[in-house]
Amino acid sequence: MKKLLLGTVLAGVVAIGAACSNNSSMQGHDMSNMNMKEENTAQDSSKKLPLATNTEVLSGKEINLTAKEALLQINDQVKLPVYTYNGSVPGAQIRVKQGDNVKIVLKNELPEPITIHWHGYPVPNNQDGVPGVTMDAIKPGETFTYEFTATVPGTYWYHSHQKSAEQVDKGLYGTLIVEPKNEEKVDRDYTLVLDEWMSNPDEGNMDMSGMDHSNMNNGNSSDNQQMDMSSMGHDMMNMYDIFTINGKSGSAVKPLKVKKGEKVRLRLVNAGYMSHKLHLHGHEFKIVATDGQPLKDPQPIKDELLNIAPGERYDIEFIANNPGEWLLECHGDMEGADGMKVKIQYEDQTNNTDKENAKKDLPIVDMTKYGKHELGQFTLDQKYDVEYTMDLGTAMGKDGMVYTINGKTYPETAPVNVKKGDLVKVKLVNNSPKDLHPMHLHGHFFQVLSKNGKPITGSPLIKDTLNLKPGEEYVVAFKADNPGNWMFHCHDLHHASAGMVTEVKYKDYKSDYIPDPNDTTNKGE
Repeated sequence: MKKLLLGTVLAGVVAIGAACSNNSSMQGHDMSNMNMKEENTAQDSSKKLPLATNTEVLSGKEINLTAKEALLQINDQVKLPVYTYNGSVPGAQIRVKQGDNVKIVLKNELPEPITIHWHGYPVPNNQDGVPGVTMDAIKPGETFTYEFTATVPGTYWYHSHQKSAEQVDKGLYGTLIVEPKNEEKVDRDYTLVLDEWMSNPDEGNMDMSGMDHSNMNNGNSSDNQQMDMSSMGHDMMNMYDIFTINGKSGSAVKPLKVKKGEKVRLRLVNAGYMSHKLHLHGHEFKIVATDGQPLKDPQPIKDELLNIAPGERYDIEFIANNPGEWLLECHGDMEGADGMKVKIQYEDQTNNTDKENAKKDLPIVDMTKYGKHELGQFTLDQKYDVEYTMDLGTAMGKDGMVYTINGKTYPETAPVNVKKGDLVKVKLVNNSPKDLHPMHLHGHFFQVLSKNGKPITGSPLIKDTLNLKPGEEYVVAFKADNPGNWMFHCHDLHHASAGMVTEVKYKDYKSDYIPDPNDTTNKGE
């Protein structure tokens, strides 16, 4: 069973968990973040939960979501108590057209407050779903209506931002697909969401509060202490031994049906905490979009790995021109990697000569060199109104491991102060010794300009989530064109809950939201 790593960092939450998303044919998945007593109670059936249903696709002028509990079966051995949107994990796929006015009515039938954050989507600030920043969390029994215009097409997802390291872990997520006005049609359109789980919750039930912090200063540590803590974090990560696609693992993953000659689109979403390298067998494919944004003249590639970091989305397309049965599989030597694979089955074909090769060493697609190079909206040498350096680090705080921006943890991190119309350049540097940091900006897209000092030579790369490996440095730029107070945080939600959060704050923005000073339920991390 999947289980959070419970500790005493910041708001008492040091959680490693994940989310998964979907499409119309997807069963969902999830796992519980509950403590051992709560998990055992659910499994002993003293708490009767309905079985999770298959994920549905919803469209129309008004979409209704109900958050409620269910019991989800990941495979023939693992059954988990979950939180759901509309009784499924992933929750309902919301599918609308560019230009539509989107109205989503969310009812909370869970035992704790929740929200929805529209990951990657430039909604108005008061619809962003961050408790204590843009809204109060939606309490049990209450209803909240989200409204925005679907201005930008592409692949997105939604999830709770209330104690998100816990609630996303429990299943509160789904996908948002915005179809372009003049969409190039495909014959098959599948959404596949990657995730990972823990089958032994006892090992995950670690409390860091018992550690000796006597020689550690808050927010500071020696290099050796930093390395030790980072190594411990990776040891905890290794306890995730079930990898899933759409909430199912191994043979439980539903095959993708195709016919010869069809154009097939796969929307790939990573809602977990690890990067996953995917290999499409038997076919050339093109990466047509990342984080919902199209790439310029993508070239066909074959037998290269697509590395998808937490929070990222990639749309790929291929022509089904090689009849048989083929795998899309995760490469790597992690224990659960063999469960993250799905069969691509040609209808009326029985030829099955494909074999797994997850250990084969294949090149990884370099997105900074992929597609046709041309100038985007921003360049490295133009004038910017605001420049900000974001030094990402790992340290020991007085209550456990923390993740810092410029040596500080949220809410002590310095915000990126802007005014509407400003051009903003941000340099991100990962100085953590071992940790990946997929940095996610709310409410805006940014253009990636350089990696490790070298300008991007492929297609203009427009994203909302960018993964930094240890030692890497990126420069990104965006226009301050969506007034509000916006989170900029690591989408390893464990890292966010332990401090790696700042805000983009518009100086000339006046919010009509006033947090209730007596409401202690708002946990926007």
